Amino acid sequence: MAHPLLERHRETLDAAVEAIRTRGYWSAYPEMPSPKVYGESAMQDGKAAIDALRGQEFALELPGRIGSVASESSPYGVDLSISYPESDPQALIDAGLAAMPAWQRIGADGRAGICLEALHRINQRSFEIAHAVMLTTGQGWMMAFQAGGPHAQDRGLEAVAYAWREMSFVPGEAIWEKPQGKNPPLRMRKHFEIVGRGVALVIGCGTFPTWNTYPGLFAALATGNAVIVKPHENAILPAAISVKIVREVLAENGIDPNLVSLAVTTKRTTTQVLATHPAVKSVDFTGSNAFGKWLIENCRQAQVYAELAGVNNVIIESTDAYSAMLKNLAFTLALYSGQMCTTTQAIIVPAAGIETDQGHKSFDEVAADLGAALDGLLAKPEVAVAILGAIQSSDTLGRIADAATLGEVVVASRRIEHAEFPGAEVRTPIILKCDAAAETAYMQERFGPISFVVRAESAAAAVALSERLVREHGALTVGLYSTRPEIVDAVTAATCRSKVALSINLTGAVYVNQSAAFSDYHATGGNPAATTCYADAAFVASRFLVVQRRYHI
Repeated sequence: MAHPLLERHRETLDAAVEAIRTRGYWSAYPEMPSPKVYGESAMQDGKAAIDALRGQEFALELPGRIGSVASESSPYGVDLSISYPESDPQALIDAGLAAMPAWQRIGADGRAGICLEALHRINQRSFEIAHAVMLTTGQGWMMAFQAGGPHAQDRGLEAVAYAWREMSFVPGEAIWEKPQGKNPPLRMRKHFEIVGRGVALVIGCGTFPTWNTYPGLFAALATGNAVIVKPHENAILPAAISVKIVREVLAENGIDPNLVSLAVTTKRTTTQVLATHPAVKSVDFTGSNAFGKWLIENCRQAQVYAELAGVNNVIIESTDAYSAMLKNLAFTLALYSGQMCTTTQAIIVPAAGIETDQGHKSFDEVAADLGAALDGLLAKPEVAVAILGAIQSSDTLGRIADAATLGEVVVASRRIEHAEFPGAEVRTPIILKCDAAAETAYMQERFGPISFVVRAESAAAAVALSERLVREHGALTVGLYSTRPEIVDAVTAATCRSKVALSINLTGAVYVNQSAAFSDYHATGGNPAATTCYADAAFVASRFLVVQRRYHI
């Protein structure tokens, strides 16, 4: 008999497995913050829950406590002053290892059922988590709710679905019979046990503390591993709430809650100790190239699933929907002030300009019109702050300030006053023009609202430059605008060679920097921007092993 929680959520699991097979639109968790779905008082209750935590210690009983950490600073200027327990790394590892045998014994169905229940509970607290995401990352409210809530939950569910599917291919037992001619056949009974590899470390990022954490957390958990979540020091609260919910579900089902723990620290050395510990067998990481490469080079005992920096780019060769193209690109550049790993940085345009439904447009006209579209999108402050959110890091503010020296400024970045949060650091994107030869300007990730319109010698040169950017520096997204089939074919071939996702002629309400769970493969693992894909079998399959026993019958 299947685990009761798996039976409770069977319909959701079956639908998720079917969704990853068909790759069509499907979502388990409503993305709109509707009172009819989440409750009439959900907004007020979620905000009140976060307000009640401010100035307090977050209640979480963890093993090996050695102190407290209170490191978060809200980009909106809100005083959080929440402290979290800091634990000895070895104590967290020991506790996780001790909890693993019972977790293994409940089997794949039991683990999937408990993970599904945890995601259900997390969904019920979407408004609370959204407020936590907003106040720690600087995302606008709607983005914090959607990306930090239901969309992140969908990514977690996607990982559980892949894990369950891969584990379901392993039978519990089998009868092996080999004919021996005139002699009796050889017969054996074989048993197969799915076991987790060990402790999993999930290192969260500061900008998407749930969306980038849930895949690794639930992939590792569903496949039988203990998990230590190490959140970014500036965005602890969303991860802390999530971990606490998972621990509650584990305890309710007779599993030691220390199977999942939270490692809060401001010391990189502590993270390094955890990541290189012999018991840690997988590391999930989203963040800078420097630390990501350190993990890849030094965590020899573990599989490292890393999403790093890259230079996402768009080629504009021609278009039959010029205004719609500009609006789409403007929103792409403005969303969350470019603080997304998928945001376009380099927009490559042939020097001779492009053909459009509005006639020929020179290179300078394309750049100027993109700037005008951006200005139009952000003309109303109340709209602008909702789209832009706030700048999370002082490092990003520094990059914006320095960017004007990197090319000819098309649109300067400006500060916008936030009516609700006067302390918020809200900045509009800066757009610059440069020649393809100015490689030091655009051929490195400049995280934040900084983009370049790059002058290429020709359309063929633009295609070649795009491929080179991906091959040498990595990218999660490439976009193309072209009415010519031969250009579409050339870029398609280039992106297959360089192993990066391609969006072609996006002019509607889907943007190159967005990724849909159950349908889009987020990253490929085939270029320097990432070592893994969030949405394939490889993301889960190497997190568990099969141990067999056999005997004659």
